[in-house]
Amino acid sequence: MDSDRQETLILGIDIGSTTVKAVVVDVSSREIVWSDYQRHKTRQADKTLELLKAIETRFGELHQRARAFVTGSGARPLATPLGAGFVQEVNAVALAVETQHPDAGSVVELGGQDAKFIVFMVDPRSGQKLPVCSMNDKCASGTGATIDKCLTKIGMTAEEASAVRFDVTKLHKVAAKCGVFAETDIVNLVKSGIRAPKILCSLADAIVQQNLSVLARGNTLRHKVLLLGGPNTYLPVLQECWRVRVPETWRERRYDYPSDVPIDQLILVPPNAQYYAAYGAAIYGLEEPQHVGRYRGCAVLERHIADEDRAGRRTGGGPPLIHSTEELHEFKRTWDPPSFLPPQLIRGQTIRGVIGLDGGSTSSKAVLLDEQGEPDRLASDWTAVPC
Repeated sequence: MDSDRQETLILGIDIGSTTVKAVVVDVSSREIVWSDYQRHKTRQADKTLELLKAIETRFGELHQRARAFVTGSGARPLATPLGAGFVQEVNAVALAVETQHPDAGSVVELGGQDAKFIVFMVDPRSGQKLPVCSMNDKCASGTGATIDKCLTKIGMTAEEASAVRFDVTKLHKVAAKCGVFAETDIVNLVKSGIRAPKILCSLADAIVQQNLSVLARGNTLRHKVLLLGGPNTYLPVLQECWRVRVPETWRERRYDYPSDVPIDQLILVPPNAQYYAAYGAAIYGLEEPQHVGRYRGCAVLERHIADEDRAGRRTGGGPPLIHSTEELHEFKRTWDPPSFLPPQLIRGQTIRGVIGLDGGSTSSKAVLLDEQGEPDRLASDWTAVPC
């Protein structure tokens, strides 16, 4: 890097399964001077480009003036066009925790489709802290993706969910080992008339219990416990559930923890909890040689996205199903089912028929058959009912 263009900023970008998180870190102070967290709706490259443009609007042209390091499940394909260095996400989180909270004993990070546990063990001979890490590897159950789907089922917005507090006295059974099983149990609770806040509390408890029993791999979380990631940051109901269930495991396993310390100081959500992977990637870059991670500017990423679009790689590369609007209209004329025209019934008229109802997990279907078993003689309807 040119001596007259000394590096002053370093970018850390966490390109996850559902969101992109970006931070700008001041090299001298190692403090975050800019950050943003946004859902990418499967358009990882586009959202990353959007955030980089916002960074360059704020700090000016950064080509050759900054370095960039990326992490997360979607980071590798974008590292080359960005000129960024790649950092494995568990390492990034662990490094951020060691930098910000050297006294931390454990980390629980819930992401969009992954969950991470890090327990810092101490080598009795050397006294060195050694991180023991584990991640989910077969299912996204117990992560933000499951929570998103279940919130849709219970008809609750993210804002409404963030106002719910954990109530341990009225919980219902939810199977969190599988995301599909969890959704099925949620739908059944909705059908039973259980109120949405109680269902959310039950879901939070299932997620916490599942992660403690499976993801911990038999290890006991050590105090202090840091709760990281979007779900832990934005859902107080999850935070409060961890503060109930983790001490239970401590008491069951006779783990010696300072019971006189307030529990929210032993199990806490630190500032910028949703940015720890991105921040850790940036801190990792500070220790790398100056030629590693030279930021190439968002214009290069923009050209990369355009090249991918022209090559058809971002859309699968296959031919389109239709080539013109006229072809679509012709397809519809050929294959659309005929419109249902209900018969003209007179008020008070006696109708002999049979009603059939299908109350499914996501929709309700109803049909009225006449004596000949023909649905088009009387009435039929199909209505999607959000659960």
